[in-house]
Amino acid sequence: MNQDVLEKEYQALNDIAAVYDYHDFDRDIRHYMIRAMEPFLVPGRALEMGCAYGEFSEILSQHYTDLTVIDAAEEFLDHTRNRLGDKATYILSLFETYEPKEEEKYDAIFIMHTLEHLLDPVDTMRRAKSWLTPQGRLFLVVPNANAVSRQLAVKMNLLPNNTALTEVDHRHGHRIFYTSDTFERDARTAGVSILHRGGIFFKPLANFQIDLALKHGVINREYMEACFQLGYLYPDLCNSLLLIGS
Repeated sequence: MNQDVLEKEYQALNDIAAVYDYHDFDRDIRHYMIRAMEPFLVPGRALEMGCAYGEFSEILSQHYTDLTVIDAAEEFLDHTRNRLGDKATYILSLFETYEPKEEEKYDAIFIMHTLEHLLDPVDTMRRAKSWLTPQGRLFLVVPNANAVSRQLAVKMNLLPNNTALTEVDHRHGHRIFYTSDTFERDARTAGVSILHRGGIFFKPLANFQIDLALKHGVINREYMEACFQLGYLYPDLCNSLLLIGS
Protein backbone atom coordinates (compact mmCIF):
# COMPACT_ATOMS: atom_id res chain seq x y z
CA MET A 1 0.00 0.00 0.00
CA ASN A 2 1.26 3.49 -0.88
CA GLN A 3 3.34 5.08 1.88
CA ASP A 4 1.50 8.40 1.62
CA VAL A 5 -1.80 6.58 2.10
CA LEU A 6 -0.45 4.78 5.17
CA GLU A 7 0.85 8.01 6.69
CA LYS A 8 -2.53 9.68 6.19
CA GLU A 9 -4.25 6.65 7.70
CA TYR A 10 -2.00 6.74 10.75
CA GLN A 11 -2.78 10.42 11.32
CA ALA A 12 -6.50 9.89 10.74
CA LEU A 13 -6.66 7.07 13.29
CA ASN A 14 -4.91 9.18 15.90
CA ASP A 15 -7.22 12.12 15.19
CA ILE A 16 -10.24 9.85 15.67
CA ALA A 17 -8.86 8.44 18.92
CA ALA A 18 -8.49 11.95 20.32
CA VAL A 19 -12.26 12.57 20.10
CA TYR A 20 -13.60 9.01 20.35
CA ASP A 21 -16.57 8.68 22.69
CA TYR A 22 -18.36 5.65 24.08
CA HIS A 23 -21.78 4.73 25.35
CA ASP A 24 -21.94 2.50 28.42
CA PHE A 25 -23.48 -0.15 26.17
CA ASP A 26 -20.28 -0.18 24.10
CA ARG A 27 -18.48 -1.35 27.23
CA ASP A 28 -21.20 -3.81 28.23
CA ILE A 29 -21.15 -5.54 24.87
CA ARG A 30 -17.51 -6.59 25.42
CA HIS A 31 -18.61 -8.97 28.18
CA TYR A 32 -21.25 -10.52 25.96
CA MET A 33 -18.67 -10.92 23.19
CA ILE A 34 -16.34 -13.04 25.30
CA ARG A 35 -19.25 -15.14 26.58
CA ALA A 36 -20.24 -15.92 23.00
CA MET A 37 -16.65 -16.89 22.16
CA GLU A 38 -15.69 -18.78 25.33
CA PRO A 39 -16.67 -22.26 24.07
CA PHE A 40 -14.30 -21.78 21.13
CA LEU A 41 -11.27 -20.24 22.87
CA VAL A 42 -7.97 -22.05 22.47
CA PRO A 43 -5.05 -21.73 24.91
CA GLY A 44 -1.69 -20.24 24.04
CA ARG A 45 -0.51 -16.91 22.65
CA ALA A 46 -3.13 -14.27 21.83
CA LEU A 47 -3.11 -11.12 19.71
CA GLU A 48 -5.71 -8.35 19.90
CA MET A 49 -5.81 -6.11 16.83
CA GLY A 50 -7.32 -2.79 17.86
CA CYS A 51 -7.79 -2.08 21.55
CA ALA A 52 -9.71 1.22 21.94
CA TYR A 53 -9.74 1.95 25.68
CA GLY A 54 -8.70 -1.55 26.68
CA GLU A 55 -11.97 -2.98 28.02
CA PHE A 56 -11.76 -6.10 25.88
CA SER A 57 -7.99 -6.26 26.35
CA GLU A 58 -8.58 -6.53 30.09
CA ILE A 59 -11.07 -9.34 29.54
CA LEU A 60 -8.60 -11.17 27.30
CA SER A 61 -5.86 -10.82 29.92
CA GLN A 62 -8.01 -12.97 32.22
CA HIS A 63 -7.92 -15.77 29.63
CA TYR A 64 -4.40 -15.34 28.20
CA THR A 65 -1.17 -14.78 30.12
CA ASP A 66 0.68 -14.25 26.81
CA LEU A 67 -1.23 -11.36 25.23
CA THR A 68 -0.05 -8.88 22.61
CA VAL A 69 -2.07 -5.76 21.79
CA ILE A 70 -1.52 -3.77 18.59
CA ASP A 71 -3.05 -0.41 17.70
CA ALA A 72 -2.03 2.55 15.55
CA ALA A 73 -3.60 5.11 17.90
CA GLU A 74 -1.16 6.19 20.61
CA GLU A 75 -3.95 7.39 22.90
CA PHE A 76 -5.74 4.04 22.77
CA LEU A 77 -2.53 2.13 23.42
CA ASP A 78 -1.67 4.41 26.36
CA HIS A 79 -5.12 3.87 27.90
CA THR A 80 -4.76 0.12 27.50
CA ARG A 81 -1.24 0.07 28.93
CA ASN A 82 -2.40 2.07 31.96
CA ARG A 83 -5.27 -0.37 32.40
CA LEU A 84 -3.33 -3.63 32.05
CA GLY A 85 0.23 -2.78 32.98
CA ASP A 86 2.55 -5.74 32.41
CA LYS A 87 -0.28 -8.15 31.61
CA ALA A 88 0.29 -7.55 27.89
CA THR A 89 2.88 -6.59 25.29
CA TYR A 90 2.02 -3.39 23.39
CA ILE A 91 2.81 -2.59 19.76
CA LEU A 92 2.19 0.81 18.18
CA SER A 93 1.69 0.11 14.49
CA LEU A 94 -0.72 0.09 11.61
CA PHE A 95 -1.94 -3.43 10.88
CA GLU A 96 -0.84 -2.88 7.28
CA THR A 97 2.83 -2.55 8.29
CA TYR A 98 3.00 -5.00 11.21
CA GLU A 99 4.97 -8.20 10.57
CA PRO A 100 5.48 -10.61 13.49
CA LYS A 101 8.57 -12.78 13.47
CA GLU A 102 8.15 -16.35 12.27
CA GLU A 103 8.41 -17.66 15.83
CA GLU A 104 5.71 -15.22 16.96
CA LYS A 105 2.73 -17.12 15.60
CA TYR A 106 -0.49 -16.80 17.58
CA ASP A 107 -3.00 -19.37 18.78
CA ALA A 108 -5.84 -16.84 18.96
CA ILE A 109 -6.25 -13.52 17.13
CA PHE A 110 -9.10 -11.18 18.04
CA ILE A 111 -10.37 -8.39 15.75
CA MET A 112 -13.31 -6.86 17.62
CA HIS A 113 -15.34 -4.02 16.05
CA THR A 114 -12.26 -3.01 14.07
CA LEU A 115 -12.62 -4.32 10.51
CA GLU A 116 -15.23 -1.66 9.72
CA HIS A 117 -12.56 1.02 10.33
CA LEU A 118 -9.96 -0.34 7.92
CA LEU A 119 -8.88 0.65 4.43
CA ASP A 120 -8.75 -3.01 3.36
CA PRO A 121 -10.41 -5.39 5.83
CA VAL A 122 -9.96 -8.36 3.49
CA ASP A 123 -6.20 -7.90 3.35
CA THR A 124 -6.06 -7.48 7.14
CA MET A 125 -7.95 -10.75 7.66
CA ARG A 126 -5.71 -12.49 5.12
CA ARG A 127 -2.57 -11.29 6.88
CA ALA A 128 -3.93 -12.11 10.35
CA LYS A 129 -4.76 -15.64 9.19
CA SER A 130 -1.13 -16.08 8.12
CA TRP A 131 0.00 -15.28 11.68
CA LEU A 132 -1.94 -18.18 13.21
CA THR A 133 -0.39 -21.41 14.42
CA PRO A 134 -1.72 -24.55 12.68
CA GLN A 135 -4.29 -25.00 15.45
CA GLY A 136 -4.94 -21.26 15.82
CA ARG A 137 -8.28 -19.50 15.53
CA LEU A 138 -9.34 -16.10 14.25
CA PHE A 139 -12.14 -14.36 16.18
CA LEU A 140 -13.91 -11.66 14.17
CA VAL A 141 -16.71 -9.37 15.39
CA VAL A 142 -18.30 -6.46 13.51
CA PRO A 143 -21.36 -4.24 14.06
CA ASN A 144 -24.43 -5.60 12.27
CA ALA A 145 -26.23 -3.45 9.69
CA ASN A 146 -29.39 -5.51 10.16
CA ALA A 147 -29.69 -5.11 13.92
CA VAL A 148 -33.31 -4.48 14.90
CA SER A 149 -32.42 -0.99 16.14
CA ARG A 150 -31.06 -0.04 12.71
CA GLN A 151 -34.02 -1.54 10.86
CA LEU A 152 -36.34 0.49 13.08
CA ALA A 153 -34.31 3.61 12.29
CA VAL A 154 -34.84 2.99 8.57
CA LYS A 155 -38.60 2.61 9.05
CA MET A 156 -38.58 5.86 11.06
CA ASN A 157 -36.75 7.60 8.18
CA LEU A 158 -33.74 8.24 10.40
CA LEU A 159 -31.54 6.17 8.05
CA PRO A 160 -31.89 5.77 4.27
CA ASN A 161 -31.01 2.05 4.44
CA ASN A 162 -29.61 -0.55 6.82
CA THR A 163 -26.01 -0.17 5.70
CA ALA A 164 -25.93 3.64 5.72
CA LEU A 165 -23.25 5.36 7.77
CA THR A 166 -24.41 7.98 10.27
CA GLU A 167 -22.64 11.15 11.36
CA VAL A 168 -21.43 9.27 14.44
CA ASP A 169 -20.11 6.44 12.24
CA HIS A 170 -18.08 8.93 10.21
CA ARG A 171 -16.78 10.59 13.38
CA HIS A 172 -15.68 7.20 14.68
CA GLY A 173 -13.95 6.36 11.41
CA HIS A 174 -16.35 3.66 10.21
CA ARG A 175 -16.07 2.91 6.50
CA ILE A 176 -18.56 0.06 6.08
CA PHE A 177 -21.52 -1.57 7.78
CA TYR A 178 -21.49 -5.32 7.33
CA THR A 179 -24.42 -7.67 6.91
CA SER A 180 -24.00 -11.37 7.64
CA ASP A 181 -23.53 -12.20 3.95
CA THR A 182 -21.03 -9.42 3.14
CA PHE A 183 -19.10 -10.21 6.34
CA GLU A 184 -18.79 -13.88 5.44
CA ARG A 185 -18.01 -13.01 1.82
CA ASP A 186 -15.04 -10.87 2.87
CA ALA A 187 -13.80 -13.48 5.35
CA ARG A 188 -13.92 -16.21 2.70
CA THR A 189 -12.23 -13.91 0.17
CA ALA A 190 -9.44 -13.53 2.73
CA GLY A 191 -9.07 -17.32 2.81
CA VAL A 192 -10.62 -17.79 6.24
CA SER A 193 -12.22 -21.20 6.83
CA ILE A 194 -15.41 -20.55 8.81
CA LEU A 195 -15.75 -22.76 11.89
CA HIS A 196 -18.63 -20.92 13.55
CA ARG A 197 -20.98 -18.04 12.79
CA GLY A 198 -23.38 -16.26 15.10
CA GLY A 199 -24.75 -13.04 16.52
CA ILE A 200 -24.15 -11.25 19.81
CA PHE A 201 -26.98 -9.52 21.69
CA PHE A 202 -30.43 -9.16 20.13
CA LYS A 203 -30.75 -5.37 19.90
CA PRO A 204 -34.15 -3.63 19.76
CA LEU A 205 -32.84 -0.26 21.01
CA ALA A 206 -30.07 2.13 20.01
CA ASN A 207 -27.01 2.37 22.26
CA PHE A 208 -28.07 5.64 23.88
CA GLN A 209 -31.58 4.28 24.46
CA ILE A 210 -30.21 1.24 26.26
CA ASP A 211 -28.04 3.48 28.44
CA LEU A 212 -31.01 5.68 29.37
CA ALA A 213 -33.37 2.75 29.92
CA LEU A 214 -30.91 1.11 32.32
CA LYS A 215 -30.22 4.38 34.12
CA HIS A 216 -33.92 5.05 34.75
CA GLY A 217 -34.90 1.47 35.56
CA VAL A 218 -37.03 0.95 32.46
CA ILE A 219 -34.96 -2.19 31.78
CA ASN A 220 -32.61 -4.14 34.03
CA ARG A 221 -29.76 -6.64 33.80
CA GLU A 222 -32.25 -9.49 33.46
CA TYR A 223 -33.55 -7.78 30.31
CA MET A 224 -29.98 -7.47 29.02
CA GLU A 225 -29.35 -11.16 29.70
CA ALA A 226 -32.54 -12.06 27.85
CA CYS A 227 -31.35 -10.04 24.83
CA PHE A 228 -28.04 -11.89 24.94
CA GLN A 229 -29.80 -15.26 25.02
CA LEU A 230 -32.13 -14.25 22.17
CA GLY A 231 -29.04 -13.54 20.12
CA TYR A 232 -28.45 -17.28 19.79
CA LEU A 233 -31.91 -17.64 18.21
CA TYR A 234 -31.81 -14.55 15.98
CA PRO A 235 -28.17 -13.90 15.01
CA ASP A 236 -29.05 -11.73 12.00
CA LEU A 237 -30.92 -9.27 14.25
CA CYS A 238 -28.12 -8.81 16.78
CA ASN A 239 -25.91 -5.87 17.64
CA SER A 240 -22.82 -7.68 16.39
CA LEU A 241 -21.93 -10.47 13.98
CA LEU A 242 -19.41 -13.14 14.98
CA LEU A 243 -17.24 -15.34 12.80
CA ILE A 244 -14.67 -17.79 14.11
CA GLY A 245 -12.27 -19.17 11.56
CA SER A 246 -8.91 -20.72 10.87
